[in-house]
Amino acid sequence: MNRLQQLGAFDTRAFHWCNLHARSVPILTGSRWLSRLGDGSAYLLLGIGLAVWEETRGIDFLQAGLLAYAIELPLYRLLKNSIRRARPCHCIAGFQAAIEPADTFSFPSGHTAAAFVFAMLIAEFYPALIIPGFLLAALVGAARVMLGVHYPTDIAAGAVLGVATATLGLQLWALY
Repeated sequence: MNRLQQLGAFDTRAFHWCNLHARSVPILTGSRWLSRLGDGSAYLLLGIGLAVWEETRGIDFLQAGLLAYAIELPLYRLLKNSIRRARPCHCIAGFQAAIEPADTFSFPSGHTAAAFVFAMLIAEFYPALIIPGFLLAALVGAARVMLGVHYPTDIAAGAVLGVATATLGLQLWALY
């Protein structure tokens, strides 16, 4: 078995372990709510709210965020549609996800990428909230595994994508 096959086997075992422990009502309910945070509308509403009500850094937060997400979203879609990894709920026999995913492919996790972009923005503009920001991002990613729509490596890739695109977006924003 080569390294890629070993990674795939580990990923599938980790996915099954998570889902074995995620089938309680409180965990699934919490996972659904956390997953919804990764849909993007909450980030946009918070960014607009900060731009309107937070005079010191709110408009900067919104502008940097819009730039970072303008980088992240097309790159995420390009990767997802190029790699075309089937979601676990679509390829593991007998397994049913707790939610119906919006698309077919799983790698990388877009919800996780968006959550980590947001965490990076929080870290830059509101450093006192860095721990809650990254904790929330990690929980959004974990929720996607618990709901049965992503493998753990999808989450790791989404986190890397989110951090990288937010870093680039923040650097570009700082130039202006």
